[in-house]
This record gives sequence, structure tokens and C-alpha cells, in this order.
Amino acid sequence: MQNIHPATIVIIVANVLISLKGFSDFTFFEKYKFNIAGIRRGEQIRMFTSGFLHVDYSHLLFNMLTLYFFADVVIAAVGVIKFVLIYLASLVVGNLLSFYFHKDEYHYSAVGASGAVMGVLYAAILLYPEMRLGFFFIPVRFPAWLFGLAYLLYSIYGMRSRLGNIGHDAHFGGAIAGYVLTIAFVPMLLQTNLWIVALLAVPIVLLFILHKLGKI
Repeated sequence: MQNIHPATIVIIVANVLISLKGFSDFTFFEKYKFNIAGIRRGEQIRMFTSGFLHVDYSHLLFNMLTLYFFADVVIAAVGVIKFVLIYLASLVVGNLLSFYFHKDEYHYSAVGASGAVMGVLYAAILLYPEMRLGFFFIPVRFPAWLFGLAYLLYSIYGMRSRLGNIGHDAHFGGAIAGYVLTIAFVPMLLQTNLWIVALLAVPIVLLFILHKLGKI
């Protein structure tokens, strides 16, 4: 088992404790989940608190395992303060993008750390594009840059088709925050990995174009 930074432990513990509270207290869950009607009533705190709530144990476990595997990779490259900034900014930007796309759907609700975790994952991909990644229970591993590119393209498809009960827009917004902040924190990437930086920007540009064309 790899060593785990105290900052990662604190984030995981916060997610676990708040999620457990939400599992056992329906009123608490409803009060702090991401909900368009609530946010439009002025309850902006939901933009933040919803990132520490989860639907069930499997949802919580999946997000925390992903964070466990990639958080310390990012911390080693940018330091703990910048890592925390990436995590929190990705959480908020993911929810902001969700709000933007669903602002007229008053019933729309969501929870989960997926946006924040996706920001950390995308940061790790930018920093170490040649590491090998794959999906759980699938033995094939792909270069990280290909995994990141494919996942965001899949997220665009998911956003267009409303595929599954998944917050694809929150994932995408988190990735955008992770992408932008990682380049801001490590501008040397523009020299050492410019083609990776450009390639991973393709889904972001594509989303912008599709939105402008009214396709999403």
C-alpha cells in the first residue's frame, strides 16, 4: 500500500463522514445536495456541500478509491496547497457547469465528489501522460492521455444523450478546472508536453463549439 498524504486522508475522511450522515439522515441529505431549485432560492452552499455527499456506499467507494490512487501523484508534483486548490476548484466548477446546463430544470439534483476527483485525475494525466490507466476489472491499460481524451469525449456524448444517472457535466467541469489550474501551476508543461496539453484541450474546445451550435 502506498503512503498517503495527510491532506488526502482529511479529504477522504470528510467525504466518508458527511456521506454517512447523509445515508442515515434524509433531511440532511436533502438540505445539502445539489439541487437547482434550492440553489435558485439562494442556497449556494449546495454548490460545495453536495461534493461531499454520495448516493450509496459503492458511489462513495469508487470516488474515494480513485482519489486515493491519484491524489498523492498530484501532491508530489505541485505541493499540497495547490492540490487542495485543484480539488476544491474542480468540485465547484463541476457544479457550476451542471448549474449552467440544468438551470431551468428545477427538479435536477446531484451529489458526489466526481467533479473534484475528475479534476485531480485530469491533473495527474497532464503531469504524467504516459502512465497506464484502465477501468476497474478490465485488464487492458491505456496511456493516460488516451484515457483522459476518451473519457471526456464520452462525457460529451453522455451530456448530449442524457446517458444514465450520471453527472457528466460535473465530471467535465471538474476536468476543465484540473486542466486549467495544472497548467497555471506547472507552466513548464507548455514546453515539455505541448502536444499533450493541446490534445487534452480538444474535448473542451469541442464542447464549446457544440454548445455554440446548439447541439448540447
